[in-house]
Amino acid sequence: MAEENDNSQEKTEEPTPRRLEKAREDGQTARSKELGTMAVLMAGAVGLLVFGGSLGAALEGIMRDAFVIERENIFNTRHMSIQLMASAKEAAWALAPLLVVLLIAAIAGSIAIGGLLFSGKAIAPKLSRMNPIKGLGRMFSMRSLVELVKAIAKVGLVMVIAILILNARTEDLLSIAEEPAIPAMVHVLWTLAWSFLLLSAATIIIAAIDVPFQIYDHTKKLRMTKQEVKDEYKDTEGKPEVKGKIRQLQREMANRRMMQDVPSADVVITNPTHYAVALKYDQDSMGAPVVVAKGADEVAFKIMEIAREHKVELLRTPPLTRAVYHNTDIGEEIPDGLYMAIAQVLAYVFQLRQFRKGYAAKPTMPDFPIPKDMRRDL
Repeated sequence: MAEENDNSQEKTEEPTPRRLEKAREDGQTARSKELGTMAVLMAGAVGLLVFGGSLGAALEGIMRDAFVIERENIFNTRHMSIQLMASAKEAAWALAPLLVVLLIAAIAGSIAIGGLLFSGKAIAPKLSRMNPIKGLGRMFSMRSLVELVKAIAKVGLVMVIAILILNARTEDLLSIAEEPAIPAMVHVLWTLAWSFLLLSAATIIIAAIDVPFQIYDHTKKLRMTKQEVKDEYKDTEGKPEVKGKIRQLQREMANRRMMQDVPSADVVITNPTHYAVALKYDQDSMGAPVVVAKGADEVAFKIMEIAREHKVELLRTPPLTRAVYHNTDIGEEIPDGLYMAIAQVLAYVFQLRQFRKGYAAKPTMPDFPIPKDMRRDL
């Protein structure tokens, strides 16, 4: 029976790292408009308090210059344009620090969650976005309802805080009427700046609620079904049959390299029906004999065949062969418990060579000592 369609399965699994990475490549990441708004408003309020004095003085100078015309410039038709350019330049320099602060805040607020992301896929045109039916569906979706509730809550919160600020500042504002013009203007500006800062602080509450919601909503949209997780694992890790073929090829390559080392061995000990182990010892470069090749069944017969072709001594020692095979890996020195037995094997092989050359009597194969904890019956 065909596997159940993914659409009929519940998306209960958390998104995998690969799913999150692919979403970023498609331009999908958690974003909070409220966080960006809060950052810009707070930066603007703080910027006004920090740069407000110099900005006010600059604007005052611009106004004074704009309304004061010297006698010789009254009939100069180019004077107004020159004065306008000079005023614009002064205003730009006066506003530059505040604008830089606002720019930094806007960028920081937009990348605070989700990080910096450039994706051409996010701005690529999609015909599905121009579908009026889907557009209506988005207008009356649960997400739109949540956005509507958020907008109402924002307006209500800001209104409540604005009323509280006005109530707290009522006496202060009324006292301005009794002050001289210039001190009154300064007083009004500082009152407005601090009120704007307090009002902007209300957006911190909104952002603190919206940021976790956006992260949760983004993660929820990327959730996966169990089948999707399985399919992704297959695509990422490879299908079982492919992985099996790779392991087979790796084993074959390892066996070929191992077989190339058999001719350099000093002796191959065997359990003729099951195991073969090729040993090499160089007293100048090795601390102990090393296993250069080992194998069971067909691999064992191949090792013995190569050993015969290259006239490497074959020695039938079933218990010792099983012990070395099961307690040592290829390229490793033999364990301490088998030193004595392997030393006797190498000595016996040396004596055999001497016997075949006619330099010594035929040796007798010794009984190789094997510790009980290293013995293997099979």
